[in-house]
Amino acid sequence: MTNQEYEQAISFWTRKEEAEKQMNPEVLYSWIHTYLSSHKILALATGAKDFIRCTPLEYTWHDDALWIFTEGGLKFRGLRENRHVAAAVFDTNLSFGELKSIQIEGQIQIPERFSDAYKKEAAFRHIPIHTLQSLSEPMWLLQLIPTEITCLNSHFKKEGFQSRQIWKPKK
Repeated sequence: MTNQEYEQAISFWTRKEEAEKQMNPEVLYSWIHTYLSSHKILALATGAKDFIRCTPLEYTWHDDALWIFTEGGLKFRGLRENRHVAAAVFDTNLSFGELKSIQIEGQIQIPERFSDAYKKEAAFRHIPIHTLQSLSEPMWLLQLIPTEITCLNSHFKKEGFQSRQIWKPKK
């Protein structure tokens, strides 16, 4: 690809956004909340320098964050140096014109084990604290706080909006 072709590809959505209607942020957030609440698996991308890792993980969505219990693994190699992450949640329906997905950019917080936040998430998941305390290896909790959520939904077009919508939390 030439540099000009890269620039054309990079600017695809930006050019479309200028010409198409955007959704009300509250309406979009309602769709995001429903979508993330109805799914359980995300792909979490972490990285630092020339290291990258993308890991499928189970999550819950509440309190404006994604919560992930995890045993550990190479994702922590990236998190040690860089808490800025990306994640994707998507439907696996392969029908053309039926795309539904969410891409999340955000910051990872790692609550202390058995802190109030840790215990609250364990209770939310119905995991007894004594079970987590009895594990031979620690179970870590990741809290992904979104800084931007990009939604792709073919059905938005049917409602008169662009199929790609971006939501950012109020500052």
